[in-house]
Amino acid sequence: MYRKKIRPVLFWILVIYLVPGAALYLLQKKLIFHPDALAADYKFQFDVPFEEIKIPVKKDEILSAVLFKAKAPKGIVIYFHGNARNISKYASKMPDFINHGYDVLMMDYPSFGKSTGPLVESEIYANALHMYEMARQRFSPDNIIIYGRSLGSGVAAQLASIRDCRRLVLEAPYYSMTDMANRFAPIYPYSLMLQYKFPTNEYLKKVTAPVTIIHGTDDHTVPISSGKKLEALFKPGDKFIAIDGADHNDLHKYTRYHQALDNALQ
Repeated sequence: MYRKKIRPVLFWILVIYLVPGAALYLLQKKLIFHPDALAADYKFQFDVPFEEIKIPVKKDEILSAVLFKAKAPKGIVIYFHGNARNISKYASKMPDFINHGYDVLMMDYPSFGKSTGPLVESEIYANALHMYEMARQRFSPDNIIIYGRSLGSGVAAQLASIRDCRRLVLEAPYYSMTDMANRFAPIYPYSLMLQYKFPTNEYLKKVTAPVTIIHGTDDHTVPISSGKKLEALFKPGDKFIAIDGADHNDLHKYTRYHQALDNALQ
């Protein structure tokens, strides 16, 4: 009698566990990425000088990027943006770099903007390497800064782990995508479930360039506790700069953020 009563309870516990888990697995791409695609003939319009770049990476696959131009550039920032929309969203941040004398090269991930191809982690890394190769055509590694914001922090860290640069700057970074998922629902084996790992922590261990991390203390998208875990991987001279009161999308409103950027870009 006892066994008959317990079986339905176990069944429903299993259903309650498995159904949301299956949904998280099947919908992970939509949960992580929020792209806005643009037509191939869309005309970019920005308030700073720029050049649109299209790179055929494979048959029927295009890597779309924009080079924002400084007047007399002393170097270049390879900028990897966050998980939403496309290059147009982040163009307003470009004067911060251009005013320091840096060109900025920014790509869109596959299915973002005009970039096409499969939205898989390996393709993103391969496209990031194309950006580095393009930057190297004009500048030496000592004049290249690799910058990653939010989702882009994992991409930036991966690139800096295999290529030399002047500095790696991570804005509102996460320890890993697994760490982020565990904060959302810590009852699932994400190391087995996730198709997108973005292990910033693993890549940061291999970065030989100086590292600067900038993170808001009130970040509700990527908690500062996730970014703070990366500090344990620092080399001597690496810096973690907490911006008191800043959230995920308003760091630019704080003087301390601009001070940190001034130091990183000097």
